[in-house]
Amino acid sequence: MAHHSQTFGIVMGGANHRAEADKLQKGVNLIVATPGRLLDHLEGTKGFIFRNLKCLIIDEADRILEVGFEEQMKKIIKILPNEDRQSMLFSATQTTKVTDLARISLRPGPLYIDVDKTESTSTVATLSQGYVVCPSDRRFLLLFTFLKRNMKKKVVVFFSSCNSVKYHGELLNYIDVPVLDLHGKQKQQKRTNTFFEFCNASSGILLCTDVAARGLDIPKVDWIIQYDPPDDPRDYIHRVGRTARAGKVGKSLMFLLPSELGFLRFLKEAKVPLNEFSFPTEKVANVQSQLEKLLQKNYFLHESARQGYRSYLQAYASYSQKKIFDVNQLDLAKVGKAFGFSVPPRVNVNIGGGTGGTGRAGTKRRRDDDGELNEEEWEEVDAVDKDASEAENEDEPTGRQSRRNGSDRRKETLGRRTVEKEVYRKGIERKKQKAAGEQWSG
Repeated sequence: MAHHSQTFGIVMGGANHRAEADKLQKGVNLIVATPGRLLDHLEGTKGFIFRNLKCLIIDEADRILEVGFEEQMKKIIKILPNEDRQSMLFSATQTTKVTDLARISLRPGPLYIDVDKTESTSTVATLSQGYVVCPSDRRFLLLFTFLKRNMKKKVVVFFSSCNSVKYHGELLNYIDVPVLDLHGKQKQQKRTNTFFEFCNASSGILLCTDVAARGLDIPKVDWIIQYDPPDDPRDYIHRVGRTARAGKVGKSLMFLLPSELGFLRFLKEAKVPLNEFSFPTEKVANVQSQLEKLLQKNYFLHESARQGYRSYLQAYASYSQKKIFDVNQLDLAKVGKAFGFSVPPRVNVNIGGGTGGTGRAGTKRRRDDDGELNEEEWEEVDAVDKDASEAENEDEPTGRQSRRNGSDRRKETLGRRTVEKEVYRKGIERKKQKAAGEQWSG
């Protein structure tokens, strides 16, 4: 296609509908779209000519169906012309719904291409994978220590809820561990900007939910950290797939509570090779008292931590493997410690049905912050060039730029005046800590 002129359009939820319609009316020969917005244009945009469609590609079919687009896909396929059309469907997993979608979207007798099932593992050989058993009250201390020692690497950290990502992002930026955050409650433009900023960085830390687990090609990721483990081996495999891509090496680490070790059996059945990692207790930064004091003094971080704590419990309650992930068996005092509370706050959590079952086999549930079914849309994009704002800053020293970016993100979240007051107070606190020989360190 290098020697052909192409006109393309991107059609997705959260983008400007009128601008999309104008471009479609002028004519494009390549469209990348999400199902909901594409159906909207097919049904309602006058002048959108699609009768000459020659090729239909359905990528991430299992994911599309998983988040609730089954009816939209059926309508789209029914509307689009079928004559002389080449159709291709790609899916990471083979489910009944994917088979049904293939049946209605592909011609009879399609060519079926599968991966080599004789492989001994379901992940690439260049990926080194491990897990660490850590009690709830030590989880953040270990994460903080790990991130402090790997700030020159490129690290992706997965959490189970948007509010947990938000809180840990605000906390780490506040204590001078610059991070980016990506989750489904952000506006599309914010997610896109964050994605490209992380892609173009040579090092950095990205905190995210499973919105970033699939379909994103992020260059040169060194580590995948699963701070909150998934309850499905398929989600684990998708997460670690963000590193060790195209023959490159990568590493992954999953945090597990002692009560969650039963999840290893499911990973073994899924042909995931794992080794247990250990971290000497004396080398883990003991900043618990400082963390608790910070939350007592900072109202905004305290509220953010409370929301993150509640969302963590809600997400945990929605896990399907309840014999392994039983919210009623959690030590809430220790869980609260991980979020910086000396005493865990009172929160409302809907834990739904009983907790003794194993969950329905083969079912997967998308969770939002409240542990309820929800869709998180994210478009697949490949990073190519730096955007204008990054180009302006490319001559700035990396450390200074990272600190400034962290400050800007906090100002965007909390307001400039509030942050400036906190910076002043923080300077006073640091002088006192320095005088007392106390500091945040890893």
